Amino acid sequence: MGDENIFLFVPNLIGYARVILALISFYYMPTNHIIAVICYVVSALLDAFDGHAARYFNQSTKFGAMLDQLTDRCGTMGLCAVLAHLYPDYMFWFIVSMCIDIACHWIYLHASILQGKASHKFIDMSENPIMSIYYTNRTVLFWMCAGNEAFYAALYLLHFTQGPTIIGISLFKIIVYLSAPVAVVKSGISLLHLVVASKNIAIIDINERKLVKKQH
Repeated sequence: MGDENIFLFVPNLIGYARVILALISFYYMPTNHIIAVICYVVSALLDAFDGHAARYFNQSTKFGAMLDQLTDRCGTMGLCAVLAHLYPDYMFWFIVSMCIDIACHWIYLHASILQGKASHKFIDMSENPIMSIYYTNRTVLFWMCAGNEAFYAALYLLHFTQGPTIIGISLFKIIVYLSAPVAVVKSGISLLHLVVASKNIAIIDINERKLVKKQH
């Protein structure tokens, strides 16, 4: 029996589709907000399906998890870069948002990998009852991610159109106002990941330095 082709697993095929949709979205963002937002939203929504496919077909892989993470991060980063151009007065905040998103997820991922190779006592945020809900409740996680994406997508649309109105208020403005707290909380959680990951890496450093001193 030959080796499995990880690259052709169903969840990874969904991941490739997400990348293609994100690229199409980026291409049209300056000129066609309808095509851009449809492709962006579909790419973001498919994020929920690749996880289900991975569990259903028993095709969870490290490559798939990495592809999923990178697509999420690059997708949001691309949209924030466009928003920084569309809303130059708020460029600083979009840049900060991009830095938080990339840096926090990067160090958290690497800390997780390093922890898997070590046997030290690490800080585990899932032991906190509030954070435990974030980690274990897929519904909460989905709406946190969806709210974050909705905030940036609605801001993008507002640059081009007010869209439909509800009681005289733009639907996109309503989405921005409702999703803004979610985006702020999600950035706060990302910063918490950064702090905890940094402390866990420091624990590895301290124990490795102790080991070196013992050997000498």
